[in-house]
Amino acid sequence: MPAKSAAPNGNAPILEVRDLKTYFFTEDGVVKAVDGVDFYVKHGEVLGLVGESGCGKSVTSLSILRLIDRPGEIVGGEVFFEGENLLDRPLDSMVDIRGDRISMIFQQPKSSLNPVFKVGSQIVEVFQIHDEKMDKAVAWEKAVALLKRVGIPDPESKAHAYPHQLSGGQAQRVMIAMAMALQPELLIADEPTTALDVTIQAQILDLIRELNHETNTAVILITHDLGVIAEMADRVAVMYAGQIVEEVSVEGLFKNGLHPYTQGLIKSIPVLGSVQEQLNTIPGSVPNLIDLPAGCRFASRCPARVEHGLSICEEHMPNLLEVAPGHEVRCWLYEDAAGHTAPLKPGKGKKKK
Repeated sequence: MPAKSAAPNGNAPILEVRDLKTYFFTEDGVVKAVDGVDFYVKHGEVLGLVGESGCGKSVTSLSILRLIDRPGEIVGGEVFFEGENLLDRPLDSMVDIRGDRISMIFQQPKSSLNPVFKVGSQIVEVFQIHDEKMDKAVAWEKAVALLKRVGIPDPESKAHAYPHQLSGGQAQRVMIAMAMALQPELLIADEPTTALDVTIQAQILDLIRELNHETNTAVILITHDLGVIAEMADRVAVMYAGQIVEEVSVEGLFKNGLHPYTQGLIKSIPVLGSVQEQLNTIPGSVPNLIDLPAGCRFASRCPARVEHGLSICEEHMPNLLEVAPGHEVRCWLYEDAAGHTAPLKPGKGKKKK
């Protein structure tokens, strides 16, 4: 199904991903890491992209910036940024987009920073790549100011430090400073709190929220942590095995998550004050992305399929359906076997046009 062409309120989104497909051509076969992904992000919005490890979240973000290396290849789809399809751009011209209009915070800050250059010099480089006429002394002053803005203590001294001399939280703040140096229109944050302690996690999320509010920068927040999603996101796209299986407001996700996978994720969250002998888990395992099933990719793990006795789940891929304004779900429970819009349980299902 083609993606929607605009946000529900009629405003054109800043980013619109349509039927994106990124495959990895390995000796063992073709890994369909991202396989027909559709979503959009509005100006100033925080979109949460959530799912377990290996579902395609990070590959989706790297595809947007065209940072996919061999054996990976973007084999289909469109990525519209401010109305321009980035996949039509000459690859070498993407330098005009990366860091300037779209920035990214990577999962491992220390491995993303160059170990042989001082962190101040690396921020200076961001300025000078996009403005060759900028004086180095001016760029250095801007770099120190950015380090101060993101909460680095003693920024003048830390600007002369090497990445290995920073803590994990400080390194992540440096990455945020680099990402926000040119006030991008879109920030992609890929697991920005991974491997940080709880206190530092909260500080990093507060910083991203503050920058989002101050500059109206749109944010794609990639995480497997639904607690982070609840705190930060406006809308949520849930990914499973290379596809979006549900897209809804963050309030709608927790009040009325419809896809059985979404429900499984929510049930697996520990509840403060409740006593459980063991945590809820989703049985089974993610399908092999080289040998994907013909039908729903969650079918083998789905309790709803068993409860309703649905054989179609294993035979045919369900469409992504609009079941309410701003709420879409990919599940046969909301579409009958003939492909009509009559649902198989209460609620109205309407195909995306």
